[in-house]
Amino acid sequence: MNLAAHPLAATLDADALRDLVMEAGADDMGFVSIGDPALDDQRAEILSVFPFARTLLSFVVRMNRENIRSPARSFANLEFHQSNDACDTTARAIVRALEARGRRAGYPPVGFPMEADNWPGKLWVISHKPIAVAAGLGQMGLHRNVIHPRFGSFILLGTVAVDLNVAHDGAPLDHNPCMECKLCVAACPTGAIAPDGHFDFAACYTHNYREFMGGFSDFIETVAEAKNARDYRRKVEDQETVSMWQSLSYRPNYKAAYCLAVCPAGEDVIGPYLSSKKAFLEGVVDPLKRKVETIYVRRGSDAETYVLRRFPHKRAKRVGAVLRPATVDGFLGALRHIFQRNASAGLSATYHFTFTGASRRQATVAIADRKLRVSDGLVGAADLAVTADADTWIRFLRKEASLPWALISRRIRMSGDPRLLAAFGRCFPS
Repeated sequence: MNLAAHPLAATLDADALRDLVMEAGADDMGFVSIGDPALDDQRAEILSVFPFARTLLSFVVRMNRENIRSPARSFANLEFHQSNDACDTTARAIVRALEARGRRAGYPPVGFPMEADNWPGKLWVISHKPIAVAAGLGQMGLHRNVIHPRFGSFILLGTVAVDLNVAHDGAPLDHNPCMECKLCVAACPTGAIAPDGHFDFAACYTHNYREFMGGFSDFIETVAEAKNARDYRRKVEDQETVSMWQSLSYRPNYKAAYCLAVCPAGEDVIGPYLSSKKAFLEGVVDPLKRKVETIYVRRGSDAETYVLRRFPHKRAKRVGAVLRPATVDGFLGALRHIFQRNASAGLSATYHFTFTGASRRQATVAIADRKLRVSDGLVGAADLAVTADADTWIRFLRKEASLPWALISRRIRMSGDPRLLAAFGRCFPS
């Protein structure tokens, strides 16, 4: 591959640039102008790190399917990490070729490393998925992953920002490759993907990312709180300790990602499914469903109930909170991610929150018909009104301050039926 040989004029030619990207290792690519409306919610952040950006080059690197499908998760994680490296290497090669031509270009990581100082907020700077969709590289499937029309779900996404406008005729796909076959629903061990399209982020994150970020923090606190080695072994099995060591030594391992494994969409992927759905189920889906494994859940979560009912041969293990807010804004922003709609069944209530102190904010949280709505300001009549010092409220959520003490000291005050606060907690067991 001789990227330096590519002629690029001052006004970029889309075809020449496409050739460059493909020769760098991409399996497909597309263009998105920095002014594209699809970037409205992240344009300012992109320009804060790449102020020269005028066009984003979105590309995909194809993953090998059979490793991802294997019940041996070490095989799947090997492919994830190898593909991740290939994607980052491709992005770097693209940028080097552009810089050799006097252009300004830059790339974010495919996944990690991220801006960890922003935890527990948004750690990534550039969101690859909406960029790929805008570039015509696929559409979001029921499982919340981009499905490429040819390679299906077996892709990783990369992005390169460049300092020139590019004339191109690309556009988002006019169809969604997702077949709505619901195989991702059937295979997900936590019930995170519902047939009606609902997605339980907390269920997926708590289990699949057990050895990442919040899950790792919970593990460290378990170590810190253990009285001795015997007490630690009572809480953490030997294989869990070894698995955590493996993630620290050889990069974090995903616990599932079965939604990708069983997805039959994509021209290169769909053949076996169309030939015999029965054989596809028996060969790809059933081995993952039958796998005996530990599923990590929060006490009282929809995921815990789902595992016990749907997969009695899998063990549901309760773990600590992995999505703990550090600010009032973080608390309100996280509600939609950790809302447990089944746990909210039968509840119809409106909550008014008034936060005082260092962080002043008012918000309304309405729960009815197993749906959540969060609004700025105090909207409608409240069934329970909570006025709280912001710092005390966050410490209460993080179990660093007790509710009785907060009520007695009037750092938290309530007006209405206090039982509704317990009902609220059941909807957000994080």
